[in-house]
Amino acid sequence: MESHWIPAFAGMTSKSKTAGADKDPAAPFPLTDLPMTDLLAALLLGIIEGITEFLPISSTGHLLIAERWLGHRSDLFNIAIQAGAILAVVLIYRQRLWQLADSFLHPAAAKAVHGQPPRDYALKLAAAFVVTAIGGLLVKALGWALSAEIAPIAWALVLGGAWMLLAEHFAAKRAAALGERSEITWTIAVLVGVAQVVAGVFPGTSRSAATIFVALLLGTTSRAAATEFAFLVGIPTMFAATAYELMHVLGSGQAAHEDWNALAIAFVASALTAFAAVKWLLRYIQSHRFTAFAIYRIALGAALLLLLPAMA
Repeated sequence: MESHWIPAFAGMTSKSKTAGADKDPAAPFPLTDLPMTDLLAALLLGIIEGITEFLPISSTGHLLIAERWLGHRSDLFNIAIQAGAILAVVLIYRQRLWQLADSFLHPAAAKAVHGQPPRDYALKLAAAFVVTAIGGLLVKALGWALSAEIAPIAWALVLGGAWMLLAEHFAAKRAAALGERSEITWTIAVLVGVAQVVAGVFPGTSRSAATIFVALLLGTTSRAAATEFAFLVGIPTMFAATAYELMHVLGSGQAAHEDWNALAIAFVASALTAFAAVKWLLRYIQSHRFTAFAIYRIALGAALLLLLPAMA
């Protein structure tokens, strides 16, 4: 969950950049054509997107690696697999989303969300999204463009993993000192929005990791509450980015040349695997820290750095 979903980052989403990486052998990370059916490649890319989008391990990094062997994909294809992952999270949190919406219609009957009024919680989600949108507009105005090279993403994986280990340590100390706290403050909401922008600027950072640990370090000691807020704020963020990119693709006429069978397979694969991955993660964090994900990121990033000469 990182750079490709920032709303206002028109033309610089990481999936579009990785998908459109030049096939020139002189490119830093050229694509290789291997004997594989297009439908199977689409299926595998959908599965990879679904597994990695909401886990704190960087979907951008994994898709860049996968497309090294599975080949170039269109912008519309990348939009479709991202939309599948978003749909999965909407289905998982459908009751919470309905609760938040209903709190504006029936405030007297509204039940608290993590110890706070649901309307306040919803407004904090909106604040985080607005901060992300404003940050995205600023980044776009500055002309920031993402790189499809593997080295920066590999370093982001390694450094992000090390940061997660440190953040886990300090978050555990805060939890021991403060006890169980699930409230999302306005400060946390604003900084979660900032974290989304930072993760968008640096592919490989992982939006979920950045936003979850911002909440944990600033006083929301409940992993479940921090993760839920991070995932919920990701819904409007990713929907906005997907809609923006979709309008661009449809306006350019690219959809006329799309392989709709491959796209449909990838969409379904992404939705199903994202649903399973998020449900598993929500159970996992009830009794485990994020340490395993940090170690995995460091190992993957280090392996990529070691293999860079062979990939060139």
